[in-house]
Amino acid sequence: MKLPTPEDLRERRTELDLTQSELAERAEVSQPLIARIEGGDVDPRLSTLRRIVNALEEAEGSILRASDLMNEAVVSVAPDDSVRHAKDVMDGKGYSQVPVIRDGSPIGLIGNTDIRQRSDENVGELPVAEVMHESIAQVEPDATIDEVDTYLDHKAAVLVVESGRTVGIITDADIAAHVS
Repeated sequence: MKLPTPEDLRERRTELDLTQSELAERAEVSQPLIARIEGGDVDPRLSTLRRIVNALEEAEGSILRASDLMNEAVVSVAPDDSVRHAKDVMDGKGYSQVPVIRDGSPIGLIGNTDIRQRSDENVGELPVAEVMHESIAQVEPDATIDEVDTYLDHKAAVLVVESGRTVGIITDADIAAHVS
C-alpha cells in the first residue's frame, strides 16, 4: 500500500467537497487530528491512516462491500438431511458444494469431495452432519472486497453472516462479475 502524503489526503478530501469535520466523522477521528495530519504536523498511526483512506474511498464510492456482492438466495441443506438429498441439491444446481445451515446459522459445508472420501457403502443414507466439514469462511455484510477475496484464495465460497444468521453467499464468479 502506497502511503498518501498529507497533500494527497487534503487534495482528495477537497475534490470530494468534504470538510475536515465531515471526513473526521466518516473516519471516526477528531477534526483537529485531520487538520494536523493534512498540515504535516503529525504522522498518524497506520490504523488511523487506513480509516481515513477508507473513509475517502467510501466517499468516492470505490469500496465494494460483501453486501454489494452477495447472492441473497443461499442454496443450502440442513444437518439432518441425508447425504443423498445434499447430492441431489448440488447436482440440480450444478454446485460442487453447499453450506449446511441450521435455523439460519451456518454450521459447515458439504461437497462432492466430502462424499467421495467416505468409504461407507450407504453414504447416501447418512445425515449430512456426519459427512460435512465444519470449516467455512464467514464475513459480515460490511466486509470489504479485499477481505472476501482473501478468503476466496483458499475457499470456494464465503458466507455472509449478520448477527449469527446467514444472509448471503459470495463466490469467485460474483467478484468477477463486478470487476468486469
